[in-house]
Amino acid sequence: MKKSFLAASALISSIFLGSADATAADVKLYTLDCGDIHMKDLAIFAKDGEFNGRDNQAGDACFVVKHPKGTLLWDTGLPKAIKDLPEGMSVPGFHISLKKTIQDQLAEIGMSEKDIDYVSISHSHFDHAGNLNDFAGAKWIVHENEYAHMFSDAMRAQAQTFSAYDKMENAEKITFTGDHDVFGDGSVTILSMPGHTPGHTTLLVNLEKEGPVLLTGDLYHLTDSRKLRTVPTFNTNAEDTLKSMDAFEAKAKELGARVVIQHEKKDTGALPKLPGYLD
Repeated sequence: MKKSFLAASALISSIFLGSADATAADVKLYTLDCGDIHMKDLAIFAKDGEFNGRDNQAGDACFVVKHPKGTLLWDTGLPKAIKDLPEGMSVPGFHISLKKTIQDQLAEIGMSEKDIDYVSISHSHFDHAGNLNDFAGAKWIVHENEYAHMFSDAMRAQAQTFSAYDKMENAEKITFTGDHDVFGDGSVTILSMPGHTPGHTTLLVNLEKEGPVLLTGDLYHLTDSRKLRTVPTFNTNAEDTLKSMDAFEAKAKELGARVVIQHEKKDTGALPKLPGYLD
């Protein structure tokens, strides 16, 4: 009798309040190619020297989540101006290139930047926030700590980086601490995972057929990063990073989630190519 009562209570709660890990019908997850990054020296991606002497050809994925209540763009990739450089460009430690802009790829699924209702970034590094200003007309969902970091005096002084997102200061914003349920039904949740940056986040998308999918942001850069629990030398807080890894892995295990490391071509290459999607 007690089990029946609890089950009935849970069902009623999920109907009227929304389950914490619900799956919404008609949610679609599209993968965008937001650039290529040759990481010339992986030493900076592990403070204890695990990657010394290695390099890596990485991708840079962004994602569109279509939901009956709106469309979310997750991460905005490398700056679109790089597309105009046939050979790409070199910056200290990296060579970066871009084949298609986000706008080019939105057109492949019958959308434009005006169809993006919400935009959120895992964090504010140039390869994840490079085109954020293009989406200043959308509601910006941002962790309070990341917002404070992005608009600090130190970041304002970095003119090139700051110019990629300066318009967002006056954009319509939804700020949060902890986790944020984007559509209020548990189907798309931004998870607070600080350490890489002060307000770094990951994304959980619960799909009807595929099941739960976790997008890592830069909690991990490589498959080996996850296996070895490496902490990049440039993370803002190593202790927070390791705590976030613990929380992420607990969530992945609890849900049996598919984990997608956003810079890992093996992971993103296994996802459907546009105009295809996961659902």
